[in-house]
Amino acid sequence: MASMSERLRRRLRVTAVAVLTVTVAAAGFGAWTAADQATKVEHYGAYNTYVLAARGGLVTLTRTPDTGKPGTYWLEWTGAYSMLGDIVSQAPDRVTRRVLRGPTPSQGTPGWFGNVPPGDPKVAWGIDHTEVMVPTELGPAPAWYVPGKGSTWVVAVHGQNGRRKAELKVLPVVHGLGLPFLDISYRNDEGAPPSPDGLIHLGDSEWRDLAAAVRHAQTLGARRFILYGTSMGGQIIGQFLARSPLASLVDRVVLDAAMIDVRMTAEQAARNHHLPAFMTALAKPIIEWRTGIDTDRLSLIHHPPRIRPPLLLIHTVPDTDHPIQEPRDLITVARRLGWDARLAEFAEGQHTEAWNVDRPRYDRLINDFLTRRP
Repeated sequence: MASMSERLRRRLRVTAVAVLTVTVAAAGFGAWTAADQATKVEHYGAYNTYVLAARGGLVTLTRTPDTGKPGTYWLEWTGAYSMLGDIVSQAPDRVTRRVLRGPTPSQGTPGWFGNVPPGDPKVAWGIDHTEVMVPTELGPAPAWYVPGKGSTWVVAVHGQNGRRKAELKVLPVVHGLGLPFLDISYRNDEGAPPSPDGLIHLGDSEWRDLAAAVRHAQTLGARRFILYGTSMGGQIIGQFLARSPLASLVDRVVLDAAMIDVRMTAEQAARNHHLPAFMTALAKPIIEWRTGIDTDRLSLIHHPPRIRPPLLLIHTVPDTDHPIQEPRDLITVARRLGWDARLAEFAEGQHTEAWNVDRPRYDRLINDFLTRRP
């Protein structure tokens, strides 16, 4: 008959094995979830607020972390939209904002409050456009084309799980300068062909769709290019500059809230979800196994592109998607390389909200950068 001490040791071993098994399983599940969040295709919609009252050019919305932000935003609802200005008054459960453009929704309307313009160039700004189909290696992908003067085109690239309308903030300045504007989609976008594995590749393959758009623009008369990208669109542009034979055609680049270093972005995501730092290291091989990409390569800091045109980085300091240290570190590298790069920091605003919190400064930065001599 086993002694009490032997039985105790056996129970401790069983308990230790059980704890270890649970810990490993939990870590594995967490790593898989993190990898899934980084590569999963999602298309958003529906609503995130309600109209509580509307009168005299003012609209009162249910208070959320989004509707309580200062600045200029949009409210979309079935078949309509309005541009909303700064907060006029607020309470713990509601916030009242001024209607700057568009109709005022009726009380009880469910709506989507967001930081990107609604619809297309005509809906958002009254600017005429045509929809063209870019022939990519996976099939045709839609793009909005706004005609302009000259042979230097602005090509805009949106971020992960985003939509073309996210790039329309810059259109009034571009259109005012008379530059042709091509706002592209790429694999896994709504209306565009899916990737072969149905996953996002964080710019590692999406840059090929940007290259296809540049080639298509050449057939329409473009000779030189200005690239404008937000969020993961920045990494797509970075990989285009690093890997495309067409990169030498780029005159200058604007990156707003760009994904500059995938590892730093993943570490920020872990912090956002209160996950331990080691979870990033566990998720990395899962991402690489599922997609076949080398995530270490997706760092413009450690692997600067071979073609380095003048670069304007715009970033909000509080950004909790792509931390401000990403563009700061890239600027340090750029100085060492003699790369003409500058960083404009905005003290307020979350991810891709520099325009929303200070449109006059944002527009002035874009205008000055696009018109200055290299």
